[in-house]
Amino acid sequence: MSQQTRWGIAHIYASYNNTIIHITDITGTETIARSSGGQVVKSHRLESSPTAAMMAAKKVAEIARDHGITGIHVKIKAPGGQNGPTNPGPGAQAAVRALSRMGLRIGIIEDVTPLPHDSCRKKGGKRGRRV
Repeated sequence: MSQQTRWGIAHIYASYNNTIIHITDITGTETIARSSGGQVVKSHRLESSPTAAMMAAKKVAEIARDHGITGIHVKIKAPGGQNGPTNPGPGAQAAVRALSRMGLRIGIIEDVTPLPHDSCRKKGGKRGRRV
């Protein structure tokens, strides 16, 4: 392989409500392509599904290939923070698989979920949320 790999970064935000895939250049400043589960399915309940994530990833990968990107570093992010879940939604794995299947080389896969280093008091009161 004489041609050098041109790298980009795929930022994948996977919550339980949606999956957003955003490809930037290696510095992370310039957007090359972005898509979400909500752009490719009609129903709200399907936005976070693995199928929607795969369709969004295919769409994004085609645009990235047209821009000359051949390899991708993946940053997966769950909602996290103080009240959000720290594990990514169902679309994350499907999106990574779809990106690699489209012929993009996968470099580093990294988890960039925001985690609080002990923060303000959590909502729910002294005895927690009573259901």
